[in-house]
Amino acid sequence: MPGGRLTQPERQQIALGLADGLAYAEIARRLERPTSTVTREVMRNGGPTAYRADLAHRATERRAHRRRQAAPRGAEAPPQAHGRDAEAVREYEETFTTVLMQSGLPKMMARVLTCLYTTDEGSLTAAELVQRLQVSPASISKAITFLEGQGLVRRERNERRRERYVVDDDVWYQAMVASARSNAQVIETARQGVGVLGADTPAAARLENIARFLDFVSETMTRAAEQARDVLHTKAATPSAGTAEPGPDRG
Repeated sequence: MPGGRLTQPERQQIALGLADGLAYAEIARRLERPTSTVTREVMRNGGPTAYRADLAHRATERRAHRRRQAAPRGAEAPPQAHGRDAEAVREYEETFTTVLMQSGLPKMMARVLTCLYTTDEGSLTAAELVQRLQVSPASISKAITFLEGQGLVRRERNERRRERYVVDDDVWYQAMVASARSNAQVIETARQGVGVLGADTPAAARLENIARFLDFVSETMTRAAEQARDVLHTKAATPSAGTAEPGPDRG
């Protein structure tokens, strides 16, 4: 399987595959590349309907040029913790960001969330995010406000009263509960429409079906999130000190 960055002929093959309606996996198979490589390439260069090989190639060259300019002259990239491959980590971060964008997150919010997820500490300050992502403090502030509203990050203050933005094991539970709560207003408003439009009308029936569907989904989602949290956060019981475990029955 070839490695390294995509070539211009490969990008042309991607464009042709998209024009023929091929799935990312099939395009990747023909290129002998990982599906994630093709997915990331398309999503960061206009999406499946706007992808153009020549523009994508020039954009990649510009990004590489900016990275070279941003790096201090004569300095190598700082070593990664635990002996990680810096290039592999960077490629993974791009892939994870692309997946989060496909799930509906705006690009900057996806970049910030990926940055937080891939730190061992699970937390960073605004200044650290600015440095890592090479964006403005205003961009970080906007992204954090959005992510916090979705229940995907939370704020803490350290001993210096400096804010840190945190993701932890409970973050997806909180996000799912917040999503379920956000449905409550839609449910209530839909049922208000039933009274306004007349209970026996097709429009009212449609709104009632919407309310019933979202009500069921929200309740199921909350219950499933609570069950998953209970299971995943339950630690295996260990024998108490001095208590001998039963041995095999020798008859």
